[in-house]
Amino acid sequence: MHPYLSHLLKDIAAAHRSKPPELLELMHPKNFEEEMERWMEGEKPTHSFSYYCGLKVEEFPPPELLTNDEMILICKAFRQMMLSWNLDADLPHGMPTNRFYSFLISTLNLKTDIVTTGFFTFEFCQYYPPGCILKEFCWCLEDWNTNNEDPDCNSLQNDFAF
Repeated sequence: MHPYLSHLLKDIAAAHRSKPPELLELMHPKNFEEEMERWMEGEKPTHSFSYYCGLKVEEFPPPELLTNDEMILICKAFRQMMLSWNLDADLPHGMPTNRFYSFLISTLNLKTDIVTTGFFTFEFCQYYPPGCILKEFCWCLEDWNTNNEDPDCNSLQNDFAF
């Protein structure tokens, strides 16, 4: 293992949420109500995940400079750190490690709120396979291919409109 990776893993460990919310604070209905109200009103987050945890995308080597095992090691440590912030990333199993790694690290640049109740999950699927950044790993692709007889039809996209 390259010496830089041990430093990076230490930085990831140091980026864990230092003081998790107290159990009573988590269970307080006012916090939950306030968080739900902000979410339902569509209030946009003002800071990226990087702002909260202190890590920057630039600190992570590009996937082509890492072995598969090194990327897996970084991803496991990174996901544990995300969990300490009540965050997760919804990425498909079976995706090549280099793409999984890239998507996971990219969450540092995504704006988010840090919740004290429940979890916030970064979603990458755009619910419209022709334009989805997950490409062949899009969650909706199988349904699209099965149900969409007209390739120019947008009916599946409309089914997922919120």
